[in-house]
Amino acid sequence: MGATDAGLARNPFAPGNDEAYARWRDRKLAARARSAADLLVEVRDPRALTAAEKAEIVRRCRRDNMAVYASTVTGEDKSVPRRLGAQLGLATLDTNFLADEDGITSIAVTGAKASAGFIPYTTHRIRWHTDGYYNPPELRIRAMLLHCVRDAASGGDTAVLDHELAYLLLREDDPALAWALMQPDALAIPARVDEEGVARPAAVGPVFSVEPGTGDLHMRYTARTRSVAWKDDPATAAAAARLLALLDGDSGCVLRTRLLPGMGLVCNNVLHERSAFVDDPARPRLLYRARYVERIAGTEGAWAVNETAGV
Repeated sequence: MGATDAGLARNPFAPGNDEAYARWRDRKLAARARSAADLLVEVRDPRALTAAEKAEIVRRCRRDNMAVYASTVTGEDKSVPRRLGAQLGLATLDTNFLADEDGITSIAVTGAKASAGFIPYTTHRIRWHTDGYYNPPELRIRAMLLHCVRDAASGGDTAVLDHELAYLLLREDDPALAWALMQPDALAIPARVDEEGVARPAAVGPVFSVEPGTGDLHMRYTARTRSVAWKDDPATAAAAARLLALLDGDSGCVLRTRLLPGMGLVCNNVLHERSAFVDDPARPRLLYRARYVERIAGTEGAWAVNETAGV
C-alpha cells in the first residue's frame, strides 16, 4: 500500500500519530544499518548496474535512505553520476550557480570559490547539513550522489545520518522538539546579495516536513551559524540545540566512512558532514556531486511498507 492510499492518519511523521509512529520506530530501529559496511554495495560499473546491483542499492536506500557503492571506475568521467542517477530514476538536476555547465559539480579545492567563502571548495571541515537547504520549495533537493575520483592525502572522511533517525531521536527525547522543527518558519536562510543585487532570495521553511502524496519525511538543515536565522522562540532554540548535540554526540546512529576512488554515496539527501583534509598537490582530491529534485525510485513511501528487520 502506498503512502497516498494509507493516508495522513497512518503517517508516522505527522504530529499526534503515536501508534503509527511507534510501529514505524520499532521497524526502523530493528532494520537500520549498524555500520557503514552495512551500506556497502560492490558494483562492477556504476554507469551500467546489473539488475542485482541496482536492487541492492535501492534496498539499502529504502531501509536507510542511502547506500555506498564501490567500483573500479576511477577515471575523470562525469557521466558516472549522471548515468547512475538515471538508472535510479533521477532526472531533474539542480543546476545551481556553483555547478558546472552540465549540472554536475566538481568538488575540489578551487581558489575563486574558496576565496568567495564557499567551504566545499576548501580543505576545511563542512559541518552537518542536507544539500540545498537554501533552495525554494519548488527546488527541494530530495536525492544526492557523490562519486569519488581521487581522495585526499589524509582526512576528508564522510559522516552520515539518516534524517529519519534524526527525527526519531528527537521525538524519543521529547515530541515537542520534533514539532518545533516542523514549524513553517523554523529555519530561515537570508538572501545572498552580490554586487549585482539579490543573487538568491531568502528561503524560509521547516526543518522537517512531510512530502505531499508520498508522505516521506524531508529535512532541510545546516549546522552553520553564519547566514542562518532560527525562529526566535524557546521551543525552536531548544530543538536546534538538541539536534546539534545529537549530531556531534554519540547517538550510535551516525555512520562514518571514507570514500576512496571509484566509491560513491547515493542517498535521499541524508544529513552529512566532511572532515577537514590535507591535499596531495600531485593528485588533488576530486569528487563529483549531483543533486536531484526526485527521490530515488523505489523508495517513495517506504515508511508505509511493513518491513522486517534486515530488509
